[in-house]
Amino acid sequence: MTATNKRNLVYFESPTMRGLYESMDAWQQEHELRLLSISIQQDNGAFCCIALTNPAEVVITSADGHHHASVNRFGLLAVDSQ
Repeated sequence: MTATNKRNLVYFESPTMRGLYESMDAWQQEHELRLLSISIQQDNGAFCCIALTNPAEVVITSADGHHHASVNRFGLLAVDSQ
């Protein structure tokens, strides 16, 4: 999983619903993130999806941005100095 995920908006598009599902499934497997909510609409004959990822982790950063503590719902994961 990426160290710091500051964005949680993802866009998918496919000419078929099955293709949309397959691209979303592949994205989840590649990024190891769950989708919190999705909205699927048709646009010009394509199936389009705007999705929000589930922010499973929270990164606490010092005011100067040099010290990070990664925290999830289970507790402290790591402390990093940059």
